[in-house]
Amino acid sequence: MALSHNAVLQARRAAALPRGLASAFPVFAARADNSELWDTNGCRFIDFAGGIAVLNTGHRHPAVLTAVQAQLAAYTHTAFQVIPYEPYVALCERLNDLAPFSGDAKTILFSTGAEAVENAVKIARAHTRRSDVIGFTGGFHGRTLMASALTGKIAPYKKKFGPMPPGVWHVPFPVPQYEVSVADTLDAIDHLFRADVDPANVAAIVIEPVQGEGGFHPAPVELLTSLRHICDEHAIVLIADEVQTGFGRTGKMFGIEHSGVEPDLVTIAKSLAGGFPLSGVIGRSEIMDAPEPGGLGGTYAGSPIACAAALAVLNVIDDEKLLERSNAIGVLVRSELTRIAQRNGVVPIGYVRGPGAMVAFDVLKARGRTDPDPDTTKRVLQAALESGLILLACGLHANTIRLLMPLTIPDTVLAEGLAKLENALATVR
Repeated sequence: MALSHNAVLQARRAAALPRGLASAFPVFAARADNSELWDTNGCRFIDFAGGIAVLNTGHRHPAVLTAVQAQLAAYTHTAFQVIPYEPYVALCERLNDLAPFSGDAKTILFSTGAEAVENAVKIARAHTRRSDVIGFTGGFHGRTLMASALTGKIAPYKKKFGPMPPGVWHVPFPVPQYEVSVADTLDAIDHLFRADVDPANVAAIVIEPVQGEGGFHPAPVELLTSLRHICDEHAIVLIADEVQTGFGRTGKMFGIEHSGVEPDLVTIAKSLAGGFPLSGVIGRSEIMDAPEPGGLGGTYAGSPIACAAALAVLNVIDDEKLLERSNAIGVLVRSELTRIAQRNGVVPIGYVRGPGAMVAFDVLKARGRTDPDPDTTKRVLQAALESGLILLACGLHANTIRLLMPLTIPDTVLAEGLAKLENALATVR
């Protein structure tokens, strides 16, 4: 019996790639459009993963493709540090205008979210002349060494990789179902300052307004307000990691805007460029100017193709009113999940949460309990895939299912995807 295209490619993948690079499913993409994807066997899938929150404007948005094709016809690379170009400058101007803080802003561009985080730390260190950084349990900031050190989860991000960079500290992130409160977090920071690190040595506190890999837990407004006060009191830079929350996913351009708290630096990536590699740091001008000329940059950082794509993405977010669309999707999805959770014929689920279209829920061992069920979660993901729906799990206990459908998803496809999700939850009961 002849092997399927997916099976052939999976065998080639196993022989050619290291096992440290994991893929959620043995399905290989052949083509995609907006919120749908077809594999090499010709099977259709509804995409509720969005390349891990990269495709807020969907696969191959026509406006993004048009902008990229125009840029391809002009030039593809010069290295901005050698010969600069207008799309980089124009994009930074647009991002500065969107900065979620008052006062003058400046932006620098990179390629990946981890690069953005690394450089935000460098900028904070240059500005404060301090070394240490504080993150949170459950936080995810990337896979480079400093980003891994800031990430608040051992497996798989730190396992076997030896000592992490020094001067990185973690405090608990408040999660009600795990009985960690804002008061617990603030007490941990106070203890940290009294027992382990002088706040005069802390350059930055880094926080996701909604934890991504950590389980889609929103940072309470009370916590963000208190962090702003702590940073002001001790002249610490407050960094909002908006890599996953940015560009409309939460119903606002940036997740931290829900709190009214102003950060000092903002890291961005993922949905910024509609599927093209691009990231950046937006920050207060006086902080951004702290590094010496030549201290920041990268050969591919701020690719002109990606910049052209990002400018188109920002236009699409405005023209198609995707912030409003995000909120509408979120209301519908949370309502459907709440209804499904009350059914007797499905896997026990609970804790439906998340602002805008950044929605998640937990798979539990028993209804009304908090005990996580990661094994059943895996079976739900597999059942969904078999029915033509791509889903992702996350969370410290790997029992959270997150929904990251494109904000451009048609209502009919959204309804079809939610029906497939409900069926998967019923199938593996």
